[in-house]
Amino acid sequence: MQGYLVLKNGSVYAGERFGSEKDLLTEVVFSTGMTGYQETMTDPSYFGQTMVFTYPLIGNYGINLDDNEGAGSKPAVDAIIVKDLARRPANFRSVMTLADFAKEEDLPGLTGVDTRKLAKEIRDHGSMPAVLVSELNHEKIDALFAQDYPSLLLARAKKEEEIETFVGEAGGPKIALLDFGLKGSIVKALQKRGATVTVFPGTTPASVIEASNPDGVLLSNGPGDPTQYGYATKTILELQNKYPIMGICLGHQLFAIANGAKTYKMKFGYRGFNHAVTDVDHKRKYFTSQNHGYAVDRASLAGTNLEVTHEEINAETVEGVRLKDKEAFSVQFHPDASPGPHDAEYIFDNFINKLTEKKGA
Repeated sequence: MQGYLVLKNGSVYAGERFGSEKDLLTEVVFSTGMTGYQETMTDPSYFGQTMVFTYPLIGNYGINLDDNEGAGSKPAVDAIIVKDLARRPANFRSVMTLADFAKEEDLPGLTGVDTRKLAKEIRDHGSMPAVLVSELNHEKIDALFAQDYPSLLLARAKKEEEIETFVGEAGGPKIALLDFGLKGSIVKALQKRGATVTVFPGTTPASVIEASNPDGVLLSNGPGDPTQYGYATKTILELQNKYPIMGICLGHQLFAIANGAKTYKMKFGYRGFNHAVTDVDHKRKYFTSQNHGYAVDRASLAGTNLEVTHEEINAETVEGVRLKDKEAFSVQFHPDASPGPHDAEYIFDNFINKLTEKKGA
Protein backbone atom coordinates (compact mmCIF):
# COMPACT_ATOMS: atom_id res chain seq x y z
CA MET A 1 0.00 0.00 0.00
CA GLN A 2 1.22 3.48 -0.85
CA GLY A 3 1.93 5.81 2.07
CA TYR A 4 2.93 9.42 2.57
CA LEU A 5 4.81 11.38 5.20
CA VAL A 6 3.55 14.97 5.10
CA LEU A 7 5.64 17.51 6.98
CA LYS A 8 4.14 20.58 8.62
CA ASN A 9 6.00 22.79 6.12
CA GLY A 10 4.16 21.09 3.25
CA SER A 11 6.86 18.68 2.01
CA VAL A 12 5.61 15.23 1.01
CA TYR A 13 7.63 11.99 0.96
CA ALA A 14 6.05 8.95 -0.70
CA GLY A 15 6.82 5.31 0.00
CA GLU A 16 5.40 1.85 0.60
CA ARG A 17 3.69 1.16 3.92
CA PHE A 18 4.54 -1.82 6.14
CA GLY A 19 3.55 -2.86 9.63
CA SER A 20 0.47 -0.99 10.85
CA GLU A 21 -1.46 1.06 8.29
CA LYS A 22 -2.96 3.51 10.80
CA ASP A 23 -2.73 7.24 10.14
CA LEU A 24 -1.26 9.48 12.83
CA LEU A 25 0.09 12.86 13.87
CA THR A 26 3.68 12.74 15.12
CA GLU A 27 7.00 14.57 15.36
CA VAL A 28 9.61 13.53 12.80
CA VAL A 29 13.28 13.24 13.82
CA PHE A 30 16.31 11.37 12.46
CA SER A 31 19.07 9.08 13.72
CA THR A 32 22.56 8.85 12.21
CA GLY A 33 23.30 5.41 13.66
CA MET A 34 24.40 2.67 11.25
CA THR A 35 23.08 -0.14 13.46
CA GLY A 36 20.98 -0.49 16.59
CA TYR A 37 17.56 0.05 15.04
CA GLN A 38 15.91 -2.34 17.52
CA GLU A 39 17.32 -0.51 20.55
CA THR A 40 16.35 2.81 18.99
CA MET A 41 12.75 1.77 18.28
CA THR A 42 12.24 0.55 21.85
CA ASP A 43 14.11 3.36 23.67
CA PRO A 44 11.55 5.27 25.80
CA SER A 45 13.38 8.54 25.07
CA TYR A 46 11.91 8.38 21.56
CA PHE A 47 8.32 8.10 22.76
CA GLY A 48 5.94 10.00 20.48
CA GLN A 49 8.41 10.50 17.63
CA THR A 50 8.71 9.07 14.13
CA MET A 51 12.27 7.94 13.53
CA VAL A 52 13.97 8.46 10.17
CA PHE A 53 16.93 6.10 9.82
CA THR A 54 19.59 7.69 7.61
CA TYR A 55 21.52 4.45 7.08
CA PRO A 56 20.15 3.12 3.76
CA LEU A 57 19.46 -0.54 4.69
CA ILE A 58 17.48 -1.25 7.85
CA GLY A 59 16.40 -4.65 9.17
CA ASN A 60 19.31 -6.67 7.75
CA TYR A 61 19.95 -8.53 11.03
CA GLY A 62 16.30 -8.90 12.00
CA ILE A 63 14.77 -8.65 15.48
CA ASN A 64 15.94 -10.68 18.48
CA LEU A 65 14.57 -11.29 21.98
CA ASP A 66 17.28 -9.53 23.99
CA ASP A 67 17.92 -6.02 22.67
CA ASN A 68 14.70 -4.18 23.52
CA GLU A 69 15.32 -1.16 25.74
CA GLY A 70 11.85 -0.43 27.14
CA ALA A 71 9.50 -2.51 29.24
CA GLY A 72 8.43 -5.59 27.32
CA SER A 73 8.76 -5.66 23.54
CA LYS A 74 6.66 -2.61 22.74
CA PRO A 75 8.19 0.03 20.47
CA ALA A 76 8.42 3.54 21.88
CA VAL A 77 8.51 5.35 18.54
CA ASP A 78 5.32 6.33 16.71
CA ALA A 79 6.58 5.06 13.35
CA ILE A 80 9.77 4.37 11.39
CA ILE A 81 10.90 5.66 7.98
CA VAL A 82 13.53 3.72 5.98
CA LYS A 83 15.16 3.79 2.55
CA ASP A 84 15.37 0.02 2.01
CA LEU A 85 13.71 -2.58 4.23
CA ALA A 86 15.64 -5.87 4.39
CA ARG A 87 13.48 -8.83 3.42
CA ARG A 88 15.82 -11.66 4.49
CA PRO A 89 17.71 -10.90 7.71
CA ALA A 90 20.93 -12.82 8.37
CA ASN A 91 21.73 -13.24 12.06
CA PHE A 92 21.70 -16.30 14.31
CA ARG A 93 19.91 -14.30 17.03
CA SER A 94 17.08 -13.16 14.77
CA VAL A 95 13.60 -14.52 15.49
CA MET A 96 11.63 -12.38 13.01
CA THR A 97 11.98 -9.73 10.34
CA LEU A 98 11.61 -6.04 11.07
CA ALA A 99 8.45 -6.02 8.92
CA ASP A 100 6.96 -8.86 11.02
CA PHE A 101 7.87 -7.04 14.23
CA ALA A 102 6.19 -3.85 12.99
CA LYS A 103 3.05 -5.77 12.07
CA GLU A 104 2.95 -7.68 15.36
CA GLU A 105 3.46 -4.52 17.46
CA ASP A 106 1.10 -2.29 15.44
CA LEU A 107 4.02 -0.04 14.43
CA PRO A 108 3.56 1.97 11.21
CA GLY A 109 6.45 1.97 8.76
CA LEU A 110 7.28 3.57 5.43
CA THR A 111 9.95 2.22 3.07
CA GLY A 112 11.32 3.48 -0.23
CA VAL A 113 11.85 7.01 1.09
CA ASP A 114 14.93 9.11 0.33
CA THR A 115 15.82 9.28 4.01
CA ARG A 116 19.01 11.29 3.56
CA LYS A 117 17.14 14.01 1.69
CA LEU A 118 14.52 13.96 4.45
CA ALA A 119 17.23 14.19 7.14
CA LYS A 120 18.80 17.16 5.37
CA GLU A 121 15.44 18.93 5.32
CA ILE A 122 15.04 18.34 9.06
CA ARG A 123 18.55 19.72 9.62
CA ASP A 124 17.67 22.83 7.62
CA HIS A 125 14.21 23.45 9.05
CA GLY A 126 14.36 21.63 12.39
CA SER A 127 12.36 18.74 13.84
CA MET A 128 8.70 19.35 13.10
CA PRO A 129 5.20 17.87 13.28
CA ALA A 130 4.21 15.52 10.47
CA VAL A 131 1.41 13.15 9.58
CA LEU A 132 1.69 9.63 8.20
CA VAL A 133 -1.23 8.77 5.90
CA SER A 134 -2.22 6.30 3.21
CA GLU A 135 -3.71 8.88 0.87
CA LEU A 136 -3.22 12.56 0.18
CA ASN A 137 -6.64 13.60 1.39
CA HIS A 138 -6.15 17.23 2.40
CA GLU A 139 -9.21 17.35 4.66
CA LYS A 140 -7.97 14.34 6.60
CA ILE A 141 -4.42 15.71 6.73
CA ASP A 142 -5.64 19.08 8.01
CA ALA A 143 -7.77 17.31 10.64
CA LEU A 144 -4.74 15.34 11.85
CA PHE A 145 -2.60 18.48 12.09
CA ALA A 146 -5.41 20.22 14.00
CA GLN A 147 -5.11 17.75 16.89
CA ASP A 148 -3.44 18.80 20.13
CA TYR A 149 -0.18 16.85 19.88
CA PRO A 150 0.95 17.31 23.54
CA SER A 151 -2.43 16.04 24.77
CA LEU A 152 -2.18 13.01 22.49
CA LEU A 153 1.23 12.19 23.95
CA LEU A 154 0.01 12.46 27.52
CA ALA A 155 -2.93 10.17 26.80
CA ARG A 156 -0.71 7.55 25.17
CA ALA A 157 1.93 7.79 27.89
CA LYS A 158 -0.33 6.70 30.76
CA LYS A 159 0.88 3.42 32.22
CA GLU A 160 0.82 1.40 35.38
CA GLU A 161 4.03 2.05 37.31
CA GLU A 162 5.43 -0.33 39.88
CA ILE A 163 8.50 -0.45 42.10
CA GLU A 164 10.88 -3.16 40.89
CA THR A 165 14.23 -4.36 42.26
CA PHE A 166 17.12 -5.84 40.26
CA VAL A 167 19.54 -7.63 42.57
CA GLY A 168 23.29 -7.28 42.14
CA GLU A 169 26.21 -8.75 44.09
CA ALA A 170 25.85 -9.29 47.82
CA GLY A 171 27.26 -6.27 49.62
CA GLY A 172 27.21 -4.12 46.51
CA PRO A 173 25.85 -0.56 46.62
CA LYS A 174 22.09 0.00 46.61
CA ILE A 175 20.86 2.47 44.01
CA ALA A 176 17.41 4.07 43.88
CA LEU A 177 16.59 4.80 40.25
CA LEU A 178 13.88 7.34 39.41
CA ASP A 179 12.24 6.19 36.18
CA PHE A 180 11.19 8.95 33.77
CA GLY A 181 11.40 6.63 30.74
CA LEU A 182 14.14 4.17 31.61
CA LYS A 183 16.38 2.29 29.16
CA GLY A 184 16.97 -1.28 30.31
CA SER A 185 20.68 -1.06 29.47
CA ILE A 186 21.20 1.43 32.32
CA VAL A 187 20.04 -1.15 34.88
CA LYS A 188 22.22 -3.81 33.23
CA ALA A 189 25.27 -1.53 33.38
CA LEU A 190 24.75 -0.94 37.10
CA GLN A 191 24.11 -4.62 37.87
CA LYS A 192 27.25 -5.52 35.92
CA ARG A 193 29.15 -3.41 38.45
CA GLY A 194 27.61 -5.19 41.44
CA ALA A 195 24.84 -2.74 42.30
CA THR A 196 21.33 -3.65 43.41
CA VAL A 197 18.93 -1.32 41.63
CA THR A 198 15.42 -0.45 42.82
CA VAL A 199 13.41 1.33 40.12
CA PHE A 200 10.83 3.84 41.34
CA PRO A 201 8.26 5.76 39.25
CA GLY A 202 9.51 9.27 38.49
CA THR A 203 6.70 10.75 40.59
CA THR A 204 7.88 9.02 43.78
CA PRO A 205 8.45 11.51 46.65
CA ALA A 206 11.84 11.75 48.35
CA SER A 207 10.48 10.27 51.59
CA VAL A 208 9.71 6.95 49.87
CA ILE A 209 13.16 6.88 48.27
CA GLU A 210 14.78 7.55 51.65
CA ALA A 211 12.79 4.74 53.26
CA SER A 212 14.50 2.28 50.90
CA ASN A 213 17.86 3.31 52.42
CA PRO A 214 19.85 3.65 49.18
CA ASP A 215 23.55 4.44 48.89
CA GLY A 216 22.92 6.64 45.85
CA VAL A 217 20.28 7.88 43.43
CA LEU A 218 20.14 7.81 39.64
CA LEU A 219 17.84 9.98 37.49
CA SER A 220 16.93 8.16 34.28
CA ASN A 221 16.53 9.20 30.69
CA GLY A 222 13.08 9.87 29.24
CA PRO A 223 11.15 11.60 26.47
CA GLY A 224 10.06 15.14 25.78
CA ASP A 225 10.42 18.62 27.22
CA PRO A 226 12.13 18.58 30.64
CA THR A 227 10.04 21.55 31.81
CA GLN A 228 7.01 19.21 31.81
CA TYR A 229 8.57 17.30 34.73
CA GLY A 230 8.33 20.13 37.26
CA TYR A 231 7.19 17.71 39.95
CA ALA A 232 10.73 16.25 40.07
CA THR A 233 12.48 19.44 41.18
CA LYS A 234 11.59 19.23 44.87
CA THR A 235 12.46 15.53 45.00
CA ILE A 236 15.87 16.06 43.38
CA LEU A 237 16.77 18.93 45.72
CA GLU A 238 15.85 16.88 48.79
CA LEU A 239 17.74 13.80 47.62
CA GLN A 240 20.94 15.56 46.56
CA ASN A 241 21.37 16.84 50.11
CA LYS A 242 21.53 13.26 51.41
CA TYR A 243 22.88 10.99 48.67
CA PRO A 244 25.30 10.98 45.74
CA ILE A 245 23.28 11.58 42.57
CA MET A 246 23.85 10.79 38.90
CA GLY A 247 21.59 11.91 36.03
CA ILE A 248 21.48 10.62 32.46
CA CYS A 249 19.94 12.38 29.41
CA LEU A 250 16.56 13.73 30.62
CA GLY A 251 17.83 13.11 34.16
CA HIS A 252 20.73 15.45 33.35
CA GLN A 253 18.33 18.17 32.26
CA LEU A 254 16.09 17.73 35.32
CA PHE A 255 19.12 17.83 37.62
CA ALA A 256 20.30 21.06 36.00
CA ILE A 257 16.84 22.67 36.17
CA ALA A 258 16.47 21.72 39.85
CA ASN A 259 19.71 23.57 40.54
CA GLY A 260 18.75 26.78 38.77
CA ALA A 261 19.70 26.19 35.13
CA LYS A 262 17.42 26.41 32.09
CA THR A 263 16.96 24.25 29.00
CA TYR A 264 16.03 24.98 25.39
CA LYS A 265 14.66 23.03 22.44
CA MET A 266 17.37 22.24 19.91
CA LYS A 267 16.81 22.74 16.19
CA PHE A 268 16.96 19.04 15.36
CA GLY A 269 18.60 17.42 18.39
CA TYR A 270 21.28 14.74 18.65
CA ARG A 271 20.22 11.20 17.83
CA GLY A 272 22.78 8.54 17.02
CA PHE A 273 26.08 7.34 18.41
CA ASN A 274 28.82 9.27 16.69
CA HIS A 275 28.69 12.42 18.82
CA ALA A 276 32.13 13.47 20.06
CA VAL A 277 32.31 14.83 23.61
CA THR A 278 35.19 16.35 25.59
CA ASP A 279 35.77 15.47 29.25
CA VAL A 280 36.78 18.93 30.50
CA ASP A 281 38.66 17.65 33.58
CA HIS A 282 40.80 15.07 31.83
CA LYS A 283 41.07 16.77 28.42
CA ARG A 284 39.99 13.53 26.75
CA LYS A 285 37.51 13.02 23.93
CA TYR A 286 34.97 10.24 23.55
CA PHE A 287 32.38 9.15 21.03
CA THR A 288 28.98 8.90 22.70
CA SER A 289 25.44 7.65 22.15
CA GLN A 290 22.82 10.40 22.35
CA ASN A 291 19.06 10.80 21.88
CA HIS A 292 17.62 14.14 22.91
CA GLY A 293 15.91 17.20 21.47
CA TYR A 294 16.58 19.55 24.40
CA ALA A 295 19.80 20.80 25.99
CA VAL A 296 20.99 22.73 29.05
CA ASP A 297 21.52 26.44 28.36
CA ARG A 298 25.16 27.21 29.12
CA ALA A 299 24.44 30.90 29.84
CA SER A 300 21.90 29.92 32.50
CA LEU A 301 24.62 28.21 34.59
CA ALA A 302 25.98 31.60 35.66
CA GLY A 303 25.02 32.26 39.26
CA THR A 304 24.24 28.59 39.97
CA ASN A 305 26.35 26.10 41.90
CA LEU A 306 26.84 24.02 38.75
CA GLU A 307 29.95 23.71 36.62
CA VAL A 308 30.44 22.10 33.19
CA THR A 309 32.23 18.73 33.10
CA HIS A 310 31.58 17.67 29.47
CA GLU A 311 30.83 19.49 26.24
CA GLU A 312 30.04 18.52 22.66
CA ILE A 313 33.01 19.17 20.37
CA ASN A 314 31.26 20.65 17.35
CA ALA A 315 28.49 22.81 18.81
CA GLU A 316 29.99 23.11 22.32
CA THR A 317 26.64 22.26 23.90
CA VAL A 318 26.65 21.33 27.59
CA GLU A 319 27.08 17.55 27.92
CA GLY A 320 27.68 17.25 31.65
CA VAL A 321 27.47 19.25 34.88
CA ARG A 322 28.18 18.77 38.57
CA LEU A 323 27.52 20.55 41.83
CA LYS A 324 30.63 22.21 43.22
CA ASP A 325 29.97 21.19 46.82
CA LYS A 326 28.15 17.84 46.58
CA GLU A 327 28.63 14.37 45.09
CA ALA A 328 26.04 15.07 42.42
CA PHE A 329 26.52 15.20 38.66
CA SER A 330 24.84 14.41 35.36
CA VAL A 331 25.64 13.71 31.70
CA GLN A 332 23.58 14.34 28.59
CA PHE A 333 24.90 11.32 26.69
CA HIS A 334 24.31 7.62 27.39
CA PRO A 335 27.28 5.90 29.07
CA ASP A 336 25.36 2.63 28.63
CA ALA A 337 25.33 3.10 24.82
CA SER A 338 22.94 0.42 23.46
CA PRO A 339 23.40 1.13 20.65
CA GLY A 340 26.74 2.80 20.28
CA PRO A 341 30.32 2.94 21.55
CA HIS A 342 31.26 2.12 25.12
CA ASP A 343 33.86 4.89 25.45
CA ALA A 344 31.94 6.60 28.27
CA GLU A 345 31.34 3.58 30.52
CA TYR A 346 33.85 5.06 32.93
CA ILE A 347 31.02 7.35 34.08
CA PHE A 348 29.33 4.34 35.69
CA ASP A 349 32.64 3.15 37.18
CA ASN A 350 33.21 6.54 38.79
CA PHE A 351 29.71 6.60 40.28
CA ILE A 352 29.88 3.04 41.62
CA ASN A 353 33.34 3.68 43.10
CA LYS A 354 32.02 6.72 44.98
CA LEU A 355 29.10 4.72 46.36
CA THR A 356 31.38 1.84 47.36
CA GLU A 357 33.78 4.20 49.13
CA LYS A 358 30.91 5.85 50.99
CA LYS A 359 29.41 2.46 51.90
CA GLY A 360 32.74 1.29 53.34
CA ALA A 361 33.46 4.51 55.22
